[in-house]
Amino acid sequence: MNYYLLAIKGYAIFRGRSRRAEYWYFVLVHIIIMLITTALDFAFDLTFKGEDGEPIGIITMIYGILTILPQLAVSIRRLHDTGRSGWWILIAFTIIGIIPLIFWYATDSEAGNNKFGANPKQIIV
Repeated sequence: MNYYLLAIKGYAIFRGRSRRAEYWYFVLVHIIIMLITTALDFAFDLTFKGEDGEPIGIITMIYGILTILPQLAVSIRRLHDTGRSGWWILIAFTIIGIIPLIFWYATDSEAGNNKFGANPKQIIV
């Protein structure tokens, strides 16, 4: 949970590096919260029909909008930690580009300092 809060607090920090744990714990907690908000939407009938007829939950939509920036920031910082530019996130739009992104997110940190900053594993708080 601390890593999730760390990512939320750094919601607009696109420079620097994020550890693998910070990224994946953020993803895990985010998915759990999305499941809970979806359940609440359906439990309290807080949905409306989209253009395609699929139900859209109000709480889930609000949470999703509020976490777009933190998701983007932690993803870019994670790419920085592997020595890649944050612009690589754009390959997700090719759909097939999601595969190398997941691989890079799962890759260990680049040892030592890189052009994006100090290795977060070696920083003692």
